[in-house]
Amino acid sequence: MNSVYQFVVGPLAWVAWTLFVGGSLVRLALMYRSVRKKDPVVFEYMSFKYGMRSILHWITPFGTVNWRNNPAMTVATFGFHILLFVVPIFLLAHVVLWDQFFGISFVTLPEWLGDILAMAVVAACCFFGARRIMRPEVRFVTRTMDWVVLAIVVLPFLTGILAYHQILNYDLMLILHIVSGEIMLAAIPFTRLSHMLFGLASRAYMGSEFGAVRHAKDW
Repeated sequence: MNSVYQFVVGPLAWVAWTLFVGGSLVRLALMYRSVRKKDPVVFEYMSFKYGMRSILHWITPFGTVNWRNNPAMTVATFGFHILLFVVPIFLLAHVVLWDQFFGISFVTLPEWLGDILAMAVVAACCFFGARRIMRPEVRFVTRTMDWVVLAIVVLPFLTGILAYHQILNYDLMLILHIVSGEIMLAAIPFTRLSHMLFGLASRAYMGSEFGAVRHAKDW
């Protein structure tokens, strides 16, 4: 088992990081080239003022009409996205790995708090899954890949919780936790998780079009 652990935290981890960084750069370059070729006028009316105005409204909880009309979805969405970054980065065991492989060390979350926050991420994923089943308008547009992506996101946190509490086989859960985390990292540029690469740019584009061209709000 020790050799498997060394493999997943060594070569396999570098493969995941390479796919994430390389895939992200390729996706961004392809998107830039596509926009330049098919709709170059986009760059001419991109407005920093209206783009930032739109971004700030959409990243403010309850800052838009849609956020205010769906309070449960708003709380789950904002909590999920914040914790999706906070937990993996600041968890003690992860900071140890950051220090081991990159020489980076910083403040960590107390283990008990990290455990609670990981459970909150799993709860948010359950909420999103239930919403896809129960809401007809969401169920209609849900495809198999949506479930795959949801599973990719929830598994690192679920297996991490099981490993931390030593539920089932600890060594197996630890390996599955690491591998599932690496799968999520590698999947970002190639799945709908890529909205973390394009989300702000898309919002800036919409804000510029509505504010600078249509002279209207997009929220």
